[in-house]
Amino acid sequence: MPAVTEGSEALSSFVSTPPRGTALEAAGHTAEEDSVGMRIPMPVQTGPEADRLRYVGAATRRIARGLDLDEILLGLCRSAVPAFADAILVYLREPLPVGDERPSGPLRLRLRRADGGLEGPGDTPDLPVGHLPSLETPYGAAAETIGVLLDGPLAEVLRGVRPVFAESQRAADAMAELLGNPPGLLPTGRRALLAPLRGRRRVIGAAVLLRRADRPPFEADDLLVAAQLATHTALGVDKAVLYGREAYIADALQREMLPDSLPQPTGVQLASRYLPAAESARVGGDWYDAIPLPGSRVALVVGDVMGHSMTSAAIMGQLRTTVQTLAGLDLAPQEVLYHLDEQAQRLGQDRMATCVNAVYDPIAHRLVVANAGHPPPVLLHADGLAEVLRVPPGAPIGVGGVPFEAVELPAPAGATLLLYTDGLVESRSRDVWGGIELLRERLHDAATVVSPPPLEPLCDEVLEILGPGDRDDDIALLAARFAGIAPSDVAYWFLEPQAQTAGRARRLVRQALTRWGLDDQVDAAELLVSEIVTNAVRYAERPVTLRLLRTDVLRCEVGDDAPLLPRMRHAAPEEEGGRGLYLVNRMAQRWGATRLGAGKVVWFELPL
Repeated sequence: MPAVTEGSEALSSFVSTPPRGTALEAAGHTAEEDSVGMRIPMPVQTGPEADRLRYVGAATRRIARGLDLDEILLGLCRSAVPAFADAILVYLREPLPVGDERPSGPLRLRLRRADGGLEGPGDTPDLPVGHLPSLETPYGAAAETIGVLLDGPLAEVLRGVRPVFAESQRAADAMAELLGNPPGLLPTGRRALLAPLRGRRRVIGAAVLLRRADRPPFEADDLLVAAQLATHTALGVDKAVLYGREAYIADALQREMLPDSLPQPTGVQLASRYLPAAESARVGGDWYDAIPLPGSRVALVVGDVMGHSMTSAAIMGQLRTTVQTLAGLDLAPQEVLYHLDEQAQRLGQDRMATCVNAVYDPIAHRLVVANAGHPPPVLLHADGLAEVLRVPPGAPIGVGGVPFEAVELPAPAGATLLLYTDGLVESRSRDVWGGIELLRERLHDAATVVSPPPLEPLCDEVLEILGPGDRDDDIALLAARFAGIAPSDVAYWFLEPQAQTAGRARRLVRQALTRWGLDDQVDAAELLVSEIVTNAVRYAERPVTLRLLRTDVLRCEVGDDAPLLPRMRHAAPEEEGGRGLYLVNRMAQRWGATRLGAGKVVWFELPL
């Protein structure tokens, strides 16, 4: 019989040729090394029993190599066909229990794989699920899903755990129930074998093994071989289900730790990528974030917690939440890193991480960057020049007692900022700075083809600097394309907190909107600005700021030095006030309030 699968040559009617080799081996011995390196003779076992042992060893190794369900079932089928049987059908419980879960509901089996040699002994084509191979007699299609009768013959055989031939009436009836065919059309006797698949705690399925009429029937010792195949397959399925559940939990945890989607702030386009270190280590400490700030600014953050474990992911989630909270208070980037360092020390010892925090202002076209031991950002200019930004390296988060510095840099329109973790630029074959130089060259090459290159394809292009086996760490990547807001689309005023300030604010808004050709929005904007400015003047002690931004929407921002955020409430009929925010909520497309380091900003947006 041809050697189609691993171990098949060891089971050709369980007859083998004595191995050839050294004189000891020719005399019936082989040589193995003992613990001190000396070669000692070992007896060679020949005959059908030795062939069975070699076949079972090869088959179980192949089954055990699989990590997921499909690989394990494929290993069983390729080991069994054609070396042990001419066809095999594998049924598994639906749904499969996980770990110590107790199955609920009736026992149902689903056909998960059917392999068989239709053309000849050396061919093993895969069959579509639900179709039985034609052996002696074409007897139709096997049922894809069946319900096992509680007191039926199949349930009795499955409870017995041991493989059985279809030569007894009980086994023949069990085979008929499993395959959903009348007993007269099924293989009988020792050409059909039914092997229950029992995992660690319960039966999880069954395998049917069939032989042609032109091949010797199964022997009694073949039940032991089938039992070994079934046991290793069932235990492998148990492990695969547990591994699948753990991988699902890891994926879900990582997805929850990272943003579901990036915001769409005014004046900047964002794209991101995240790649785990490996299929077997899908949870890590890398993260990225984009946080909208008052004044149409946006904070761009990328960080990396040491390690690739659940602990690293949990610490990452805590640090990311801390950054969001601190950035929402409109703290400077270096202050955010300072407080993040304090938080890492409170979480425990050895809570080390690196982080880079950049705040982009689309109106001023400026970028403020603070770094905590992280690889420096790379800026790709609109003309194709890619430069590594010179920012103070800083100490990693968790060191403690180290100040952080920030630098302010120009952020011209059309430029692209790339923040990344060291997994992108560091590998076994190169250090961090060699990888950064390679990244800079790749960005420059991409810009020479199309300038500026589209953001999403650019992220994919950047990830290609790593070869297939060149990645040892997680990769988090955040790209920001700066568009900015033109000065002609911005109107800004300082207003003294006086009784007549609301009237002046209405006049200024009307003039600006008329100049922009937005006469349709004048009435709504005047009303909402009047309500918000009136509330600001009531509590402010310093000048109130009023700013209008014309982008894809009309945005109005009113700032004052009172820290108390406004809350919408329903005023009672006898109350004269308390309805301003209710009007804002009903008429504006969006609105909100953000606390600043000193005061707050209340904003709303109207569609254009």
